[in-house]
Amino acid sequence: MPFSLHFSPTPLITAPSPLSKPFFLVPYYHTLHAPKSPLCSSMEHALTHQGKQEAFDRRPEDSQTLPLGLRRDAMPSHVAVIMDGNRRWARLRDLPVRSGYEAGVESLRKIVEICCKWGIKVLSVFAFSSDNWFRPKVEVEFLMSLFERAMQEDTGIFFRENIRISVIGDLTKLPKALQELMVNLEEATKNNTRFQLIVAVSYSGHYDVVQACQRLALKAKCGLIEPSDINVSLMEQELETNCTEFPHPDLLIRTSGEFRISNFMLWQLAYTELFFAQSLWPDFGEAEFLKALLAFQQRQRRYGV
Repeated sequence: MPFSLHFSPTPLITAPSPLSKPFFLVPYYHTLHAPKSPLCSSMEHALTHQGKQEAFDRRPEDSQTLPLGLRRDAMPSHVAVIMDGNRRWARLRDLPVRSGYEAGVESLRKIVEICCKWGIKVLSVFAFSSDNWFRPKVEVEFLMSLFERAMQEDTGIFFRENIRISVIGDLTKLPKALQELMVNLEEATKNNTRFQLIVAVSYSGHYDVVQACQRLALKAKCGLIEPSDINVSLMEQELETNCTEFPHPDLLIRTSGEFRISNFMLWQLAYTELFFAQSLWPDFGEAEFLKALLAFQQRQRRYGV
């Protein structure tokens, strides 16, 4: 069956205004052990019985034809995206801000579909940053309700398309129902292998490094490791991107003409190739994504100066 990401038209991801820091998304279920609510249990049951068999009947990614000039052997394994410009997109059209968020979700769906077709293994998106908690309360509550509603309505597609969902960030700050929903979605899709979508919510690069250091300090205090044992490898095992086989993005894309990484995956982006697009996120589609991938494949990657 052809790939189809028909999520309901509710915004899952948002982007920052030009006057504030980026608006970004993803949690860390390994630190949570909340009991499953009836809602989450029903969701998992639906995932198991709705589309499990269909995942085995899909054509392999290798059968998909790539656009002219794009090489499968040079495809990035992990692409990260800072989805900036949703609010500006709406204001330029005299639309309410929520319309920009809805259009941004449509762009995300398109990019997820393209990643699956073209053989990209991991897509990380910055959806709600730690700094965004300082936004007006009504705006934050609106976004939390959008996240919850979208996930409730759209979980079946991830199992049907064999997509794994991982959420990174400080989940403890999210509404309890949303925490449980995200944790259960991660658990329900953890064995899916076609593609992994990592959503960063209540996340920042500073937070990720600090929480990793705290974990290592606790292990040292408990006598599990010596301070002298701490190295790059141990550090990376404690970062929240340990949820994926490809923790370091090969390519980072930021939309809306801004030239910052805005506290996103500071450790993981050490040797990542950067691409800055002028398009606002809701306008970022296949043509813009192809341009970024072609630019990536034309570069000679270096690790060092």
